[in-house]
Amino acid sequence: MRPRSVIDYALARRATLADYVAGRVSAVDVCDAHPYLVRAARYHGEPTRKRCPVCRGGDPLVNVTYTYGDELGSASGRARATKELPALAARHSELHVYVVEVCPPCGWNHLITSYVIGTGEPPARKQPRRRAADT
Repeated sequence: MRPRSVIDYALARRATLADYVAGRVSAVDVCDAHPYLVRAARYHGEPTRKRCPVCRGGDPLVNVTYTYGDELGSASGRARATKELPALAARHSELHVYVVEVCPPCGWNHLITSYVIGTGEPPARKQPRRRAADT
């Protein structure tokens, strides 16, 4: 699996934290994780070795990986384990992956990277369903 169109959001993260440290934004402004994101972090996230830059709590930050793509249908937007990505990349032509770091105790969250995976080939066309009268 070779990611394409990789975007690193480290500069945006640093700018947000600089604004927080300088007092231009409050902890309430930067610790605004949606309850579903916090739940995904608790049950589907992958712990990192980094500590939260806001609360500096004892729990490590958690990365939550989301996949989006037309070929996924209703599973688009689902949180996935990193180990699932190579199999998905081999089966689908193009999937967009977003990785969000989350601190479940305080609600800090920030998009850290996004990229595209997949075969890069046109998606396989599905055969139209035949109606009973056509058979």
